[in-house]
Amino acid sequence: MLSRSKPSFNCFWQPSFRLSLAVVLISSLACLAVLLAAVPWFLQLSALLVLGLQISRQLYLMANHQQPFLRKGLRHSQQGWQLWSAQQGWHSIQLRADSIAIPALVLVRYRYANQWFYRSVLIPADSVSQDSHRRLRVRLKFSRQRWRAIK
Repeated sequence: MLSRSKPSFNCFWQPSFRLSLAVVLISSLACLAVLLAAVPWFLQLSALLVLGLQISRQLYLMANHQQPFLRKGLRHSQQGWQLWSAQQGWHSIQLRADSIAIPALVLVRYRYANQWFYRSVLIPADSVSQDSHRRLRVRLKFSRQRWRAIK
């Protein structure tokens, strides 16, 4: 028996709390390593400043991870793949063949029209509903012409 998939698919996600927590913990360990390193004080200070900015950014994202401006989306329809952000709306994208879809996460490698470089978006399993994550993985693995050029 053949099952037909829906003609379009939408998936929206928020930043992952667990991934942000891992970044804060690893950055904190890096701060400890910088303090214990035998390097000049100005290098330590500059490294600690950069790491402090990274930690504060991640703590801000953890505190505001449900805000609408951080929400992202991906859809597949007759027009192809499109990425959504609150600032820019829907934009057509071209997927790369090295996009990864595994149960723990989805890594989407894409590029916008008229751009020669590729970007990435990481979608952990805890940032979207379990059913949407599964449907996204299936859609990425089995969609036809997923790497076609953007029109």
